[in-house]
Amino acid sequence: MNNHNPEDIHRQIDAIYRSESRRVLATLIRLLGSFDIAEDALHEAFRVALEKWPEEGIPGNPVAWLVSTGRFKAIDNLRRNARFDTLEADFLERYDAENADSAEPDDHAVADDRLRLIFTCCHPALSREAQLALTLREVCGLTTEEIAHAFLISSSTIAQRIVRAKAKIREARIPYQVPEPDELPERLQTVLNVIYLLFNEGYAASSGEQHTRADLSGEAIRLGRLLKTLLPDPEVSGLLALMLLHESRRAARTTANGDIILLEDQDRSLWNREHIAEGIALVEQVLTTGRLGVYSVQAAISAVHARASAVATTNWQQIVSLYDVLLRIEPSPVIELNRAVAVAMRDNPAAGLALIDAILERGELTDYHLAHAARADLCRRSGKTAEAIAAYNRALSLTRQEPERRFLEKRLSELQ
Repeated sequence: MNNHNPEDIHRQIDAIYRSESRRVLATLIRLLGSFDIAEDALHEAFRVALEKWPEEGIPGNPVAWLVSTGRFKAIDNLRRNARFDTLEADFLERYDAENADSAEPDDHAVADDRLRLIFTCCHPALSREAQLALTLREVCGLTTEEIAHAFLISSSTIAQRIVRAKAKIREARIPYQVPEPDELPERLQTVLNVIYLLFNEGYAASSGEQHTRADLSGEAIRLGRLLKTLLPDPEVSGLLALMLLHESRRAARTTANGDIILLEDQDRSLWNREHIAEGIALVEQVLTTGRLGVYSVQAAISAVHARASAVATTNWQQIVSLYDVLLRIEPSPVIELNRAVAVAMRDNPAAGLALIDAILERGELTDYHLAHAARADLCRRSGKTAEAIAAYNRALSLTRQEPERRFLEKRLSELQ
């Protein structure tokens, strides 16, 4: 008799797809040597899971089951079609030669496949735009539309970049592996960038019903730790510290209903002290090297927040000074915006508001909802109610995330 509730099994399959499909895909790409074949195999594996798991139950190791099923289905389909297709016959001949002695993938290999995929997507043969688009699609699982929104360009342009990048990897036979130690520094910055993008998508989702996605942030931290063992570079430690310090606040950042809680209103007793201790220790190690980069300076800023018992006791002067260092390393309107908020906290709302208005008057960040949300908040604190309402409405028109929408609507209702 079947003791499994089909609806419950389907919900669990949906959850496994959201949390594990990118890991399964990464391993299938390594085993099959092709993005396109691996993507078809991934979908086939989940299709079979939807058929069998409601009857048989969810296997003890669903990731290994999905990998094995996807691999088997892909090779089976290719063998059937190879009789009519020379390209697929060639692929199978190469596959058989390369996998003659291959065993089933173990958990360790599966865990490392995502880092291999990141390095493949970040190969120097690809343009930086193609590297980022391909990694966000294949490693992070963002849709083409979500990537297009992040870069403020059309979906068709992003789709073309991804297709061309896959073709380049296939035609150039780019190896699916972590580079040798002497090749790591050349690709390091892009890889760090991609891991941080993955973390940010989990820390503050670009769209959707949830403000955060713990699975993505956790995976980015795991990859950061793995990368640190491969290359003990100060910026790798800086990125890991930054992610740990941000992640330490997860339990305090939203209500049970998923509503946003601002930093000033968070219950700091909920902050993860182990993450904070590890993050601060890493920051202090990096500072002793004197080699400060973008991530280590941001981690130092986050460490200042972590050390404070409340917003009122935060060393805002130190934070503004660190933003000044950050702007010298990497000038950016987003960093300017964050510095403006810190200046408002150090001095007064009017001082921060003047800096934000200067950024917007230059035509920068005009479509960035957080710029308008920050301006609205400073107008509200300055007693400029009409301007605050206009800015909140502008931010509301640009956000794509439901918790942010609810937060902005609440602020508006308080002012009207």
